[in-house]
Amino acid sequence: MTSISSAEYREDPPEQLANRPPFRRIRGYAFDPSLSLRLETAAINHTVFEVPWERNLKPGPRGEYVEVVDYDPASGCWYEPVDLNSINILAQDGMAPSEGNPQFHQQMVYAVAMNTITNFEKALGRQVLWSPKTDMTKSAGFRDSFVRTLRIYPHGLRAANAYYSPQKKALLFGYFQGPTGTVFSCLSQDIIAHETTHALLDGMHRRYVEDNHPDSLAFHEAFADLVALFQHFTFPEILKHQIARTRGNLETQSLLGELAQQFGEATGRYGALRNAIGETGEDGNWRLIQPNPKRLQEATEPHERGAILVAAMFSAFMAIYKVRTKGIVALASAGSGILPEGALHPDLVDAIAGEATKAAKHFLGMCIRALDYCPPFDITYGDYLRALVTADYDMVPNDKHGYRVALIESFRRWGIVPEGLKTLSEEQLRWPYARLEYENAGGEQWNALASLAVELKDLVSKALYLHDREEVFDNLREARAKAHGFLQTILMSDSTNQRSNFMTVTGLNMNINSEMQGLRFKPSGLPTFEVHSVVPTLRVTPDGQIMKQLIISVTQRLQNMPVSPDEPQLGNFDFRGGSTLIFDMEGAQPTLRYAITRPIGDSARLERIQQYKRQRSEQGLSLREVYFGADSKLGADEPFCLLHGQH
Repeated sequence: MTSISSAEYREDPPEQLANRPPFRRIRGYAFDPSLSLRLETAAINHTVFEVPWERNLKPGPRGEYVEVVDYDPASGCWYEPVDLNSINILAQDGMAPSEGNPQFHQQMVYAVAMNTITNFEKALGRQVLWSPKTDMTKSAGFRDSFVRTLRIYPHGLRAANAYYSPQKKALLFGYFQGPTGTVFSCLSQDIIAHETTHALLDGMHRRYVEDNHPDSLAFHEAFADLVALFQHFTFPEILKHQIARTRGNLETQSLLGELAQQFGEATGRYGALRNAIGETGEDGNWRLIQPNPKRLQEATEPHERGAILVAAMFSAFMAIYKVRTKGIVALASAGSGILPEGALHPDLVDAIAGEATKAAKHFLGMCIRALDYCPPFDITYGDYLRALVTADYDMVPNDKHGYRVALIESFRRWGIVPEGLKTLSEEQLRWPYARLEYENAGGEQWNALASLAVELKDLVSKALYLHDREEVFDNLREARAKAHGFLQTILMSDSTNQRSNFMTVTGLNMNINSEMQGLRFKPSGLPTFEVHSVVPTLRVTPDGQIMKQLIISVTQRLQNMPVSPDEPQLGNFDFRGGSTLIFDMEGAQPTLRYAITRPIGDSARLERIQQYKRQRSEQGLSLREVYFGADSKLGADEPFCLLHGQH
């Protein structure tokens, strides 16, 4: 397929910008086709997505972020690509929803993917980039190459599955024969949003697919579910319908807390594939899920464990929803808090829906923004809670609605407690400030990390003003190379006393000719390390303040560490150490605000990973080997194909 050149995405002249539409309106399913066949939900299952207007959108659709490639391998055929710029299609907000029209399938995946991408960019304060392709034959610093578009295959496989392929940089949606006809996963808004989120998360944190902890793959699944769930609340008609039906009590069985209804029913599960609010018991009756701190300790399967994080987040959202709507309900009930019998007044429904939308958008932004405050690998649920609290505090210091309190309370009730903390207070959960950690014992103020931020300031600031994403990628790759060269020079210099400070803050081992097992060295004797990412952000807080931050991840690895020294047949793995460094870029002198560190010399963490991998081996073969075979490379390349095959 012809690649897209950066010239196609040059900005229009100013006189043309004034006439450009602010967004493109595209029709689609609010949930999935099954709800259009139910009298109660048929009227709300069609919605209109408002996605950013792409001037150079090609048939497919093929744009700046995604390209839809509609080849069906099972049938051996290509489907004619839809042209969303066709006058007839533009005039009616896209093609009408249809289960049997491949062109609508293409339109649907494009609309939901772009809607999800837009939400990420709003929360992160920058353009998103897909994970790069890597060529290990090239020299260090130039192995990563830019991937402009994520490919989407609406009919990529004939199976009850859909997954993101890190190897292909693509989303593949399956279709299969269900009890009442063919089920297309590409027509479920939840599944599309879920898979797009996997790709976006992989673009930010490529090493989150490494299975070194029970939370690793579970977090990927849970986060993708959370994005899909909270996006339900951005569609006004759906929200108002469900509030009217439940009389404002969203803790009853509701479409808003369910994921992929049609897919779940067709694969033999009652109702939704997953539900953040309730579950169906053996008697067939639906009931509200009650928090159980022991459930996390007992859950081992990624989807089961992921559902606990989703439930904890959604419980916190429900608590805030009640707080925000309490005054409205009090006014409508003459102070009793009990709404009168009968249908709710439309104005009351609108008011409640408005508060629910505000709360959901805030939670969605919190979930996404917290990714910048996470360690670069081996994330745990406890890490994510700390990232949520810290990131939200930086954006909204005055938590007048109690969002952070609700999060902490909900996570505690579900047994999600970060390691090493004495209490679960907000002050304890926030990552500690790192400003004093990088001074010399003698009070020397000059520091390699602070100087690094100064060195990169002009280069990374430019990335915030570049329009073309390939130029942004090249700019940040240059910043990584410059950062690596600068740090390497400083750490090798005998005239500075920075090595010990650098190791304290980042957790790396930079001792010349260190005897630590598994380290690799430069010819100079300096251990190798990686500047994994350099990312500038520009965010606007609710009170109008501009937050300028620089996020740098530095990592190191111990190669070929044995899973069990006494059982070589269990194989080896790479053990990583490093840190996410968050700098405030205000003023002439950047300040290191947080250092979220995993020390390379943490023997206890190494032993926990080894124990986890041994336990996985004792359960039989690894999940990867069960699905793909012990000698198959496919499992390593396609972890989400395996993961979603376990639904």
